[in-house]
Amino acid sequence: MANQLPPGQFETEKWPILHKGDVYSFNKDNWNFKLFGEVEKELSLTYDEVMRLPKTISSIDMHCVTTWSKFGNTFEGISFREFLNLVTLREGVTHVKIFGYYNGDRFGYSANLPLDNLLGDDSLFVYRWKDHNQDWETLSAKHGFPLRFIPPSSFYLWKGTKWVSGIKFMTEDEEGFWEELGYSMTANPFKEERYK
Repeated sequence: MANQLPPGQFETEKWPILHKGDVYSFNKDNWNFKLFGEVEKELSLTYDEVMRLPKTISSIDMHCVTTWSKFGNTFEGISFREFLNLVTLREGVTHVKIFGYYNGDRFGYSANLPLDNLLGDDSLFVYRWKDHNQDWETLSAKHGFPLRFIPPSSFYLWKGTKWVSGIKFMTEDEEGFWEELGYSMTANPFKEERYK
């Protein structure tokens, strides 16, 4: 699927900045990342603990519901499965919600995703990136610093939560921020699943 332009999309060299609400201002002293929901024991990680987890470098195409697609992106971050390895799931977990800051609320933004789609190298919590126009660059605050989730290219980019704050493990699918406003629950750009 690499470099395949989904229907209704155009290719861009730039990485446009789009978000709702305020740009989160990172404070290492009070930032943490919570793993909760249908787990045997909830876990809260400091920034330093998160950054000590094993790292992955992967190329992931991005497709935004606003119709742009960007190819040739390489990200460095922590794979979803590294966080999954830190908890014991209860029986029947099928979906997750990835939360992020929204106007000061650390759980104000969320995106729902099926668990099975997040187990590869193309499911990353990223902190730096590069493309063929520039060398490695730390993620800017407007792009989601200190940590942003980049979903596999089989999802529109609104599933890529900025300023992440945690993962909720669920036995049923639940609407996230944009899904509550009428966007697709599944969000496959190759099927043009933009809205419900």
